[in-house]
Amino acid sequence: MSRGPFDPGLEALPDKLPIFPLTGVLLLPGGRLPLNIFEPRYLSLFDDALAGNRLVGMIQPAEAGSEQEEQAPAVYDTGCAGRITSFSETDDGRYMVTLTGLLRFDVREELPSAAYRQVAADYSRFHRDLEPMDPDIDRPRLLDALKIYFEMFNLEGDWDSIAQAPSERLVTSLAMLCPFEPWEKQALLESESVATRAETLTALLEMAIHERDGDTARH
Repeated sequence: MSRGPFDPGLEALPDKLPIFPLTGVLLLPGGRLPLNIFEPRYLSLFDDALAGNRLVGMIQPAEAGSEQEEQAPAVYDTGCAGRITSFSETDDGRYMVTLTGLLRFDVREELPSAAYRQVAADYSRFHRDLEPMDPDIDRPRLLDALKIYFEMFNLEGDWDSIAQAPSERLVTSLAMLCPFEPWEKQALLESESVATRAETLTALLEMAIHERDGDTARH
């Protein structure tokens, strides 16, 4: 991904990162994620992030459960740090926020915190997320699968924009937007590179097509 003028370098990233656990939501480096914030603890999280480095870690819960329970559900070992790049308030007390993905992180441990969850973050495995990329992917196969997938699931796409999008942006946008299962989203997040993420994305699209074909044949 290409770094923005306000993005911190690897050496400036904080060891302690607040996390926003959200099932089925994926943030990737270079991607933009709109969020509607209304719970008091997450309003507090974003207040503190805005007053500081503007960094928030998006991560998925690794097990079923409710954040309202006494013991919050465990989260996956890997998430993605995003920087708040857009922020507005609503008249009914919500924040409308856009997070732009910066780089992924591993969770070393979860830290004690009263207001919201925080982790000790290790970014070292993903330092290449900060570097520009021009991945070599099989675009024809990806786009063929995507067209069939969109038709089967009654999804609409701007095919002119899709055809013209750079490979990294295309893979990032599709991985974040397609309605995959949480474990599939996590597999996309943890893909080693954009090229391997493109392979995983294509395989998930083809698997969904195959399963839908099988369901149609049985009926």
